[in-house]
Amino acid sequence: MRLLIIGSLGGQIGAASQIAIGRGAKVTHADDIEPGLEILRSGKGADLVMIDVRQDVKGLVDQLAAERIIVPVVACGTSTDTQAAVRAIRAGAREYVPLPPDAELIAAVLAAVAEESHAMISADPKMAQVLKLADQVSPSDASILITGESGTGKELMARYIHRKSKRSDKPFVAVNCAAIPETLLESELFGHEKGAFTGAVARRLGKFEEAQGGTLLLDEISEMDVRLQSKLLRAIQEREIDRLGGSKPVKVDVRIIATTNRALQDEVKKGTFREDLYFRLNVMTLLLPPLRERPKDIEILAHHFAKFYAAANSVPERPLSEDALTLLKRHVWRGNVRELENTLHRAVLLATNSTIGPEAIMLNNSDGQSQGETTVAADKTTQGLIGRTVADVERDLILDTLYHCLGNRTHAANILGISIRTLRNKLKQYGEEGYKVPPPGEGERAGL
Repeated sequence: MRLLIIGSLGGQIGAASQIAIGRGAKVTHADDIEPGLEILRSGKGADLVMIDVRQDVKGLVDQLAAERIIVPVVACGTSTDTQAAVRAIRAGAREYVPLPPDAELIAAVLAAVAEESHAMISADPKMAQVLKLADQVSPSDASILITGESGTGKELMARYIHRKSKRSDKPFVAVNCAAIPETLLESELFGHEKGAFTGAVARRLGKFEEAQGGTLLLDEISEMDVRLQSKLLRAIQEREIDRLGGSKPVKVDVRIIATTNRALQDEVKKGTFREDLYFRLNVMTLLLPPLRERPKDIEILAHHFAKFYAAANSVPERPLSEDALTLLKRHVWRGNVRELENTLHRAVLLATNSTIGPEAIMLNNSDGQSQGETTVAADKTTQGLIGRTVADVERDLILDTLYHCLGNRTHAANILGISIRTLRNKLKQYGEEGYKVPPPGEGERAGL
């Protein structure tokens, strides 16, 4: 965990630093926002920024967004300064921590950012085989390709491998290749010099240099443009990168982990993915089985999410009833662990009895109807489409799916069976036509 503190925190910087260091964080301090930005641009990076509420919180958040530096911001100030706390949250701060600092509160914030509550949790033999193989290959420096359906936990597996590797004390840096537009992804990966393009207000090191000595996760690599793949291949082979606008190559030492929910062999045949890059990445492949093939994981994960979201929402912790568990085990879980997590989050909020019963379980494509009733309802839905154009139906399907995925373009594209590029083009068209398009999901805005 890399913590950047900006400002004096009302004279409490020493106490806050010691608490964070005691919890395993590496702390860097900057007196003001501009020096703090220079630290982030320099490749040192940060997993969390704590800023004195008396600083220009909005200015920092806006500048981070303008330079596409993805890092959560937490504001700190005296507990009596309630208006400053409100302004900080409205400006984009993720949380507000009152001063003087409370050890448990800071620990909770660090734990949330470090995603310690999202460890690999499994009880199914099929998943145990994958974890055993991950344990075997983690200590090496070999590139690893993690495949599996959307929502199976590919990024969590990548983090698990990093924690088990010889590089565990070095940075873990993730890049979502599907969430970043093609025109910006090259700069995101390799960095740029000041003035290299419009908007390059300062020199910035890319993710390769930020991950120096550690692990670089290329999430959803199948969505990377084939022209950029050649530069990536050279970076992996030669262990050096070229910043945009730079005059000489820069040596890098990173371990590459890539994820995809597509069959890369098929993408190679279609010409959308380079065969030489595929072989370079595919030193070892880990296939994560879908949740429906891991039945024993459904119950243990359901209990974990019920406990976690009860604490996160400050509501009483309620056990799952047997009827609710039966309902969960019968479901197909096309969205895998992510769908199960969202379902339990809703259930925790909806439950009103001493247990979480089936009445609080809202499943996608399941509303309590019998199979016969579902078929009749489907027929009626189809009849309701008569008289509408295919383009109208397609638009509604795409937008409804996007709302269902809380704006996450990657998940929506997977459900719809189209590429992320096709989805983006459709959304651009709908926006120009005056239709309301959901903003990107939280994970995509954060680069997760």
